[in-house]
This record gives sequence, structure tokens and C-alpha cells, in this order.
Amino acid sequence: MTDSFDKTREIKEIMPESALQYLTFTVQGEEYGVDIMTVREIKGWTETTRLPNSPEYMRGVMNLRGLIIPIFDLRARFRHELTEANSSHVVIILAVGTRNIGILVDGVSDILTVAAQEVKPAPQIEGQGKDDYITGLISLENRMVVLLAVEHLFDVASTQTTTEHAA
Repeated sequence: MTDSFDKTREIKEIMPESALQYLTFTVQGEEYGVDIMTVREIKGWTETTRLPNSPEYMRGVMNLRGLIIPIFDLRARFRHELTEANSSHVVIILAVGTRNIGILVDGVSDILTVAAQEVKPAPQIEGQGKDDYITGLISLENRMVVLLAVEHLFDVASTQTTTEHAA
């Protein structure tokens, strides 16, 4: 018990207070990140049960140890085609408010630790409002990571109602 406490203390001593951590993953060749504190589990793709009248990007629901978890296809949410999911795809289970949701991604990349000042604001796109679900960008040596706020990416309130009726 003290061993895990000591490791937690060591990590806090190494990481400055202003450091942020993100789980990064890929969707159609682009890299995205979510706050690591929202990540509950990472699991391989398994088939879901489709619910009637749900948005196209909602793949369905899965039973995860007795919890009904809605699974969203990020590729479809970003207005691309539906992912032809197979065993190489991954579902990331996230805590969003009081709910858990899953996002279907192509693969998990890394855990990224950055200083808060390294997160740059997303640019305003002419003729469109800034997408609320993009919280910032991190520019690394040879790549850019788009940071997502999943609480704004999906309508969690209506999803909660849909999955409660399914249960």
C-alpha cells in the first residue's frame, strides 16, 4: 500500500504543477488527445447493439461489467464515413460528467505530458464558429495534436436518456 503511495508522490515531484497529461490517439491519420483524467479504460473493439433513432455516429451500446456504455465513432462524428471496425480498432471509455461513454478510434498513440503554455488555442475558421469541442492544439516536432473536450463533442444528455430506455 505504501509502495503505490510512494510512486504517486514521486510522480508529483517529477511533474510540475502546470503540467498537463493527455491520452493521444489516431482517427483517419490525424492525432487527437483527451485529458487523461477522463480516461477510465482502453479496450479492443467488440460489436455493439445498435439503438433505433440514434445518430449515425453512435455505433450502439455495449455492456461493460453491468454498465450500458454508448459507443461513438469519432471518424463519423468528424463527418467522415463510418469506421469499418475490426480487431485493430480501440474503444476508449471516458468519464463525461456523471456518465461513461466510449469512443471508437483507430489506435492509441501515447500519453503526452506538456506544460500548460504549450497548449495553443485553436484558430477561428472564417465563416464558421469555433468548434466547442476543440480545446487547443499542441505542436510537437513533426506533428500536431488536436485536443478534444468530449463533453462538448456529443450530446451526452440525450444519449443518457436513450441508453437508460435501452437498459
